[in-house]
Amino acid sequence: MAVQAALNARVGEVTERIRQRSQDARRRYLDLIAAASESGPKRRGLGCANQAHGFAACGPTDKLELRAGDGGNLAIVTAYNDMLSAHQPYERFPELIRTAAREAGGVAQVAGGVPAMCDGVTQGEAGMELSLFSREVIALSTAVALSHQTFDSSVYLGICDKIVPGLVIGALSFGHLPAVFLPSGPMTSGLPNDEKTRIRQLFAEGKVDRAALLEAESQSYHGPGTCTFYGTANTNQMMMEIMGVHLPGASFINPNTPLRDALTREGAKRALAISALGNHYTPLGRMLDEKAFVNGVVGLHATGGSTNHTLHIVAMAAAAGITLTWDDFSDLADVVPLLARVYPNGKADVNHFHAAGGMAFVIRELLGAGLLHENVETVWGTGLSGYTAEPMLDGKGNLAWRDGAAASGDEALLRPAGNPFQATGGLKVLDGNLGRAVTKTSAVAPERHIIEAPAKVFHSQEELQAAFKAGSLTGDFIAVVRFQGPKANGMPELHKLMPPLGVLQDRGQKVALVTDGRMSGASGKVPSAIHVTPEAANGGAIAKIRDGDMVRLDGVNGHLTVLVDEAEWAARPLATHDLSSSHVGVGRELFAPLRAAVGAADRGASIFDRTAA
Repeated sequence: MAVQAALNARVGEVTERIRQRSQDARRRYLDLIAAASESGPKRRGLGCANQAHGFAACGPTDKLELRAGDGGNLAIVTAYNDMLSAHQPYERFPELIRTAAREAGGVAQVAGGVPAMCDGVTQGEAGMELSLFSREVIALSTAVALSHQTFDSSVYLGICDKIVPGLVIGALSFGHLPAVFLPSGPMTSGLPNDEKTRIRQLFAEGKVDRAALLEAESQSYHGPGTCTFYGTANTNQMMMEIMGVHLPGASFINPNTPLRDALTREGAKRALAISALGNHYTPLGRMLDEKAFVNGVVGLHATGGSTNHTLHIVAMAAAAGITLTWDDFSDLADVVPLLARVYPNGKADVNHFHAAGGMAFVIRELLGAGLLHENVETVWGTGLSGYTAEPMLDGKGNLAWRDGAAASGDEALLRPAGNPFQATGGLKVLDGNLGRAVTKTSAVAPERHIIEAPAKVFHSQEELQAAFKAGSLTGDFIAVVRFQGPKANGMPELHKLMPPLGVLQDRGQKVALVTDGRMSGASGKVPSAIHVTPEAANGGAIAKIRDGDMVRLDGVNGHLTVLVDEAEWAARPLATHDLSSSHVGVGRELFAPLRAAVGAADRGASIFDRTAA
């Protein structure tokens, strides 16, 4: 069992100010879910025809159970498809869950499906402009799945980038229901990530052909499970575990293994055990409070997680009536040490991270340093100290838990809080006359944390790639890629920028990126100020920059500034850009209402905001 140190003063201060600023919206939300739960399970109050429709397709035993109304009915909300490697294993999960529910005296039904797109497939393509908005569609789809009000608890089958945040937002709209998230786990290790990156850069330089590139990518992404680098998908899993929505140690067990199946069955049973039908009622909306979200942000910093979560955690918290700000992220980063170096912050992948001690070790270290709230509700029924255990199968093949590693198995990738890779977290919030932005310092060499260079302005990643191929990206420069925000074109990830910029950096040029778009968890070694807000399409100052302006990206002191005379800068007009080509085709015309309604990046880039007055 972990030893809980006195809570760090900064963590306590940040938590308290979040509580105070959120108290009205949080109270409204809690009143809403209390009203939804006060009359007991909704299915018992449904009309006979309604109930008959709900169990018409069930087998005789399940139908009898639901007719009697004594056992729990467990909703399965699934993001299964067999195109997405991380979601393909979910094909088997509903039957595992149904069996486990029956063993626990209940019933499980697939309540509905939600879309699950793969950012890896859509990178650099038009479909990527739907990616961030798919989070809102997933939230809406989750609400539709649960709208039949015939369920007592819920489990969620989703793991990747926008899918987990969307499921959480949707689940919080039914926050009176308990919720357990069931991951599928990472694929086994393939081609080392640094080798994959090397071949990508060689291809960008024209030194290897497409066949060599495809072979390298195929060796990297080679089987069922999440991609093994520490991007948004695996950051999601860290976050769900450290916020107590997974079972302890569930995040990084490989798919299609006996241990993964045992955890899936146990998660289903646990979801029924914490329903309102029993004595341990743990509704999700009450469980995910200010302390839980602070724990999520602390975990993000300590592990060098995805920058996408400066959007997603804000949006998820808002769905629970809690207002998180980038200032909260920044202030927590000042006191949370970086404990992990997993690609792109190092050479190891998440399988190596798990083998070295994984989440149990990280949580133990952070509790011991007073950086996490231990006294939180979790689906496991313990405080967070219960998450310092790791799952195993005993000699009879039954699920059991043992104390997690007390020491790191490899301090090249996982270190104790007393000997971190760096004293502060992996993210930094930037402010200046360009607005606000986020940078991921943990992936960047310290000598590149401050870059000052003239701007080269582009309006798409294709423009920058064309300039690279033409040989015109000479000397030191900061690439400004604008009109890539949520209102402009859905805020796509811009990973096609990394190979050419990485090549130029390796040649000795000082380069950096400033954009109102996203880079996410795969942000690499090139300094990048991302999520610039206000965005160019919404009157942001990034639309004022001209070629040759000196720009300073200071990841040490947290500044992002254009070094132009103040009066000239104030008088300079905003550039415009024709975005019509990004608003049609590949379904993009259907998302016009979302582009119109979406909020700013520092408010989660969401169309939902329960914290608004």
